[in-house]
Order: sequence, then C-alpha cells, then structure tokens
Amino acid sequence: MIERGQLKIDVQSEIGQLDAVLLHRPGFEVENMTPKNVQRALYSDILNLSIAQNEYEQLSGVLSKLAKVYEVRDLLVKVLDQWKPRADLIHRICQTEEALSYLDMLMEMDSSELARVLVEGLPARIDTLTAYLKNEYYALYPLYNFYFTRDAAVTVGNRALICRMANKVRMRESLIMDAIYRYSGTFECEVIDANANDLASSQVIMEGGDIIVAREDILIVGNGVRTTAQGIDFIVEGLCRNNTSGKLNVLVQQLPSQPESFIHLDMVFTLLDRDKCMVFKPLIMQSNQYQTVHIIIEQGRVASIRPVAGLLPALKALGMDLEPIVCGGEDEWDQEREQWHSGANFFAFAPGKVLTYARNVHTLEELDKAGFEIVKAVDFIAGTRTDAVCGDKPCAITIDGSELPRGGGGARCMTMPLSRQKVNW
Repeated sequence: MIERGQLKIDVQSEIGQLDAVLLHRPGFEVENMTPKNVQRALYSDILNLSIAQNEYEQLSGVLSKLAKVYEVRDLLVKVLDQWKPRADLIHRICQTEEALSYLDMLMEMDSSELARVLVEGLPARIDTLTAYLKNEYYALYPLYNFYFTRDAAVTVGNRALICRMANKVRMRESLIMDAIYRYSGTFECEVIDANANDLASSQVIMEGGDIIVAREDILIVGNGVRTTAQGIDFIVEGLCRNNTSGKLNVLVQQLPSQPESFIHLDMVFTLLDRDKCMVFKPLIMQSNQYQTVHIIIEQGRVASIRPVAGLLPALKALGMDLEPIVCGGEDEWDQEREQWHSGANFFAFAPGKVLTYARNVHTLEELDKAGFEIVKAVDFIAGTRTDAVCGDKPCAITIDGSELPRGGGGARCMTMPLSRQKVNW
C-alpha cells in the first residue's frame, strides 16, 4: 500500500488483494428526492437516508480495516482548490446541464460548499417566467446514484476509463471522476475519457458495472441497456492504443433489457475466487437468446471476433475453470427475488474473501455449502471476527441491506478499486 505521493492505479484482476479503494458515502443528495422524481433518479424506490448511511458505514468500516480508503468529496475539494481545474470542471458541468447562467455564482463559492452543491444539487432561481413555467426545482440535480462509484469510471491496469453514462442525469458523476483522476494530484494513471469529444448524439455508452477485469489478459463486458456495442468498440480501441505486445481477450455477454435489475453484468455475474463465481443461473448457465462473443486483440489490433458457447465455457477455454455458485439457490422463485436485491453482486477484496448483503439468505446458504464462512460486518469491525479474513478459508462478510439495495446495486457497485495485488493464478 502506497502511503506517500501519488498512488499508482493498478488493477489487473477482480479478486486481487485490495490495497486502495474509492468510495462515496451517501449524503443529502439521496434525501433530495420525492416519489415525483424517483424515476428520474433511476431508483425503484425512495431511500431513508439515516438507515442507508448506517448500512453504508458497515461497508466502509470493513474496507477501512483492509485497505486505504479515498473519499470522492475529499478529492473533489482538492480539484476545486485549483482555479484552472475548477473553471474547466464547472464550465463542462454547466454547459452539459444547460446551466451556464449559474457559472459565475458557482465559481465564487468556497471549495467545500461547491463540492457539496455539485453532489447534493443546486436549487434553481425562479426569477423569470421561463424559469417558473419550466417547473423544475433544481438547476443542477442531486447525484442520487453517486454512491455507486463503480459506474462512472473504471480502472483497468494503470488506466482510468471515464465512462459515458446511459442517462444524462448521471453525466456529472463522470465529469467529476475525470477531474479527480486528472487534477486531484492523488493518482498516477492514464485517463481515457469517453466524454472528451462531442458525442451528444453518439451511441458510445458504457458503465462500470458492465466491465469486469477477470485476469490481466481477460476483460468481460456486458452489452445491454447501459453499455452499447459502440461503447464496447470504444473500450477495445482504448485498450488497443499503445498496446503492441501480448494478447488480450474481451468476452462480451449480451444482457436482457428487462427486468431493470439486469442493468449491469455484475448484477448477474461476479467473481469470488480464482476458481469460483456467483451467477444468476437462468442467464449465465441455461440456454437463452443472449450471445457471448469472444474478441481477441493481438499486437495492438483486433485479430478476431466470434461467437462462443457461453461465458463459463469461454472462460474455461482461457484457463479460468470456474465453479458457479447460484444466486438464490436452486429454486427459481428465490433466484429471481435475490437477484433483484443484488444477490449476485459481490465485491472481492482478496481471493475467496467477499462482501455482500445479509438479506439474500438463500445465496448465503449456497456460499456456506461451497465452503465460505459467513461473517457479520459488525462483528468484523468490532474485532471479534478478524480471524475469518486472516485465515485461509473463504469468507463472506455481510452488511445489512434494507435501504441501500433500493438504489439498485450491491457491494461491487459501491466500490471503485484503485490498486490490487497480483494474483497467483
């Protein structure tokens, strides 16, 4: 773990021991929502902030004992303390959200206050008939989804890919992430920004929940409502750039557009260990209409694109023979219910060491059968169950999840790994 100077971004797998992670603790932006705008927020329901924060403290409390934790707001303040990066970021935001009349006011704010406003929202001035008839409370909407830090940016090797989000209400998250990686002075990495060009009418769209770094030479990408084929082409092009040695395999898994809980690949498939994964069985293990495509990149160019007989067989052919553990167990009713509440969405902080919600009891039973010890986050934080993490046996640390899942994501969605140790495959 690097304590001084810039942290070198280094993520070569999904399961390597975690050294550093980026988080955003949900704040009043979550409460700045009513049933009227819940659909705009992309939630299935409104959240109780105090309960959501208590649950989130379990996630951050566990991770703070395991790795260096960086907070989005702290890094955003560092950016805003610099005049040029502040001006560039505010101009991009105001131009994107048609709020240029607020630019001067925002530029005059104290950095801490400005960071708060950029996350929690800026109420609109109702000083013209046009503004009145527009019937909008906010000039800059709250970033309701920002505690899902995985979506707006992705770390692949020593690169930070700034995503172009599927919904305009989340675009500011990407702009903030871009500024943090470039100007906070905290990270050493190459930045690839999908928003750098004028792509207003483009189909180039991708989100981090669809992008899994399986191994140094294997990237898995979901193709669905949040990541388009054009977005995947952009990712492949970015990976090809300056990479004229070695071979990279990109496995593309098509996803259904319904139900809404299938929004990202990591809602139906996540890696748990060198030889184990969590799956939503109907999509990943059973015959269906959704393709798996294998893209091979050699010597900095696409060498072939071909269909394969499913994600797990494709990974096995590449030397990753994974035992699938089924989200929800063998009962189809339980599978659907627990997948809806992010039952397949796991975050590995080391090989065989994972974080998940406690509510998905049938999924936890399957983990127990597979040899995982189930440990409550509160016990680990209190120091009474640190043995489970230090030992060789696989373990799953469970956090309470009555409110956080209402936003539509789990432990992987809420964590942005910055540095992991290499895995001994």
